[in-house]
Amino acid sequence: MKQTPSLTVDPHTALRSVTAARIALGRAGSSLPTTEVLDFRFQHAQARDAVQQALRVEELMPRIAALGRPPLLLATRAETREVFLRRPDLGRELSAESVQKLEQLARSRERPPELVLLVSDGLSAAAAHTQLVPLLAELLPRLKGWTLAPPLLVPLARVAVQDPVGEILGAKLALILLGERPGLGACDSLGAYFTFRPRPGARDADRNCISNIRPAGLGHAAAADTIAYLLEMARRKESSGIRLKDDRQLPGFGNSPPARTMFEPDRSDESGRGA
Repeated sequence: MKQTPSLTVDPHTALRSVTAARIALGRAGSSLPTTEVLDFRFQHAQARDAVQQALRVEELMPRIAALGRPPLLLATRAETREVFLRRPDLGRELSAESVQKLEQLARSRERPPELVLLVSDGLSAAAAHTQLVPLLAELLPRLKGWTLAPPLLVPLARVAVQDPVGEILGAKLALILLGERPGLGACDSLGAYFTFRPRPGARDADRNCISNIRPAGLGHAAAADTIAYLLEMARRKESSGIRLKDDRQLPGFGNSPPARTMFEPDRSDESGRGA
């Protein structure tokens, strides 16, 4: 009878209590323990499901409306999830019907909004279903004093869709909240991106990003504080992106800079539209 290799415990196992990283997994002979292999496959399946899952618009819209801000439903030129994943460019452009809706909204307003807020599933509908409403519940009260457009729910959207939206409405700032690309153990992470004077052709260097918004990462209240602070700084300084930094001091860190929230430009895509 073939003998089953014994499990060798990694000497750094205690470190697993302070990180979600896949460290100190131990080994069974020359391989990983079966439980760790199964856990890896499970988390990989969760990440794949998050990317493929469709946004439950009919469920999300009333939940957002219950916060006192009924959303307006728009669409991008990506008509299906498959098209959205294969053609990122179509997720950055509004459908013709949505352009007409926005132009009508712009004509109905006495003056342009200071801020337009967009929400989307992006690359993780799981993030939209679990993080959007709790984050909005924290963020909207912090935006009192701002002139806001109605929230815009835009399924199958990429970050840069905020640019044509902001331009049509004449908004000073555009903010989009959407699901980030899932990783192992983080399939429901939300990202927040904003741009001062949004317009088509804006580069990634013109945007700020606050990422990993979820209870196991940056909590909803802390994320709302950061977003509201940076938006206010962008309004005062009339700037965003690499020219705008989160210069607050973190408690207990003296004069050390806070965690990075900047979205650096992707040098591999000089068009600046990699989002």
